[in-house]
Amino acid sequence: MNHNSFHQYTLSNGIKLLLQENHTVAIVAARIFLKNSGSRWENREKSGLFYLLSRVITKGTKRYRAEEIAEKIESIGAGLSADVTNDYFSLSLKSVTTDFAEIVELASEILRNPTFPTDEIDLEKKLTIQSIRSQREQPFNLAFAQLRENMYAAHPYAMSVLGKEETVATLTSYDLQNLYQELFRPDNLVVSISGNIDLQSAISLLEKTLGDWPNPALATKQLNLPQVLNQPKADCLIQDTQQSIIMLGYFAPSVYSESDFIALKLLNTYLGNGLSSRLFVELREKRGLAYDVSALYPTRRDLSQLILYIGTAPENSQIAQDGLKQEADRLVETQLTSQELQSAKNKLLGQYALSKQTNSEIAQINGLYETLGLGVDFDNKFTELVKQVSPEMIQEIAIKYITEPYLSVVGPEQNKVG
Repeated sequence: MNHNSFHQYTLSNGIKLLLQENHTVAIVAARIFLKNSGSRWENREKSGLFYLLSRVITKGTKRYRAEEIAEKIESIGAGLSADVTNDYFSLSLKSVTTDFAEIVELASEILRNPTFPTDEIDLEKKLTIQSIRSQREQPFNLAFAQLRENMYAAHPYAMSVLGKEETVATLTSYDLQNLYQELFRPDNLVVSISGNIDLQSAISLLEKTLGDWPNPALATKQLNLPQVLNQPKADCLIQDTQQSIIMLGYFAPSVYSESDFIALKLLNTYLGNGLSSRLFVELREKRGLAYDVSALYPTRRDLSQLILYIGTAPENSQIAQDGLKQEADRLVETQLTSQELQSAKNKLLGQYALSKQTNSEIAQINGLYETLGLGVDFDNKFTELVKQVSPEMIQEIAIKYITEPYLSVVGPEQNKVG
């Protein structure tokens, strides 16, 4: 990041502006983040509420109907969409510089005056339920859902962002209005902009569109999430599938455990990132056990998870599970060589650099770090922390987190594993 052209500014109502100036192309991108948001704010019986909100918030305001909003966006060739994850809600904007004020004005109207029309809610509920049903037909998603629910139990991370069919069916306009009234407020917003716009123009635009938005008298409520207990279990879902999906799950640090987080990102890269990764080379290339094999380590506010998974022929289920477990245990027992670690660092830092090439990507990463409370300086800190990791640190982190795994299997009955 070029800090000479990076600015931070806070409006009087608490909206935080981040601006990365980039005048090479006449395009501006923005991400508007809601800091306290995401599916972790949902009650289990309202699972899928934030996702539904993200689908309908752009479908009607006090001034515009859904068709008018779509027409305004398309008429200037701009982009505007809403998204939600476990940990945040965001609105994404992109346009040429001359149209940026118009798309920000529309985004402001969407943020401040959504109406959540009943017909749009009904349509999006039907589409969401179709998506949920579709996921239930995919063995990987079934195995992942089973693992997630076993690991997180009563914590919101146990649930899909989409929700469950039975909870989505009961969601109402009243539920959306309640969620909106509780969390959509200026002191909960981070506006991250990257592109061909200067600081004074960005400030003036936000002051005009969002500066007179008052905060409610009451402070945002604090989340009190249930504690997650590490009680490993094995579950096998019998499905007549062409391949067995096997997942091992380990609890892993949140983004706030900085040194552990960075070391485990490297370990995850070494294990499961790409065609040269340890799992791919050992279990697919050398042993021919895998249709697909990899590792996942999501960046999370709360306790995360390291997942090793393999898709294999049903008759190879047990040997594939044993292979996954052996590769995990090897990290506990044997230090990576300096060369292995350096390769993982090169790969991780290279992919990190490539993830910040466009204005949209820069606005996303700056806004996300601010939203998570890490601050935009974490961008540079991330790179420095990666460089400092040693083989000893990787082994220590493996010993700390790679303990007895949760096991999730989906496949034919005759090939159950355990």
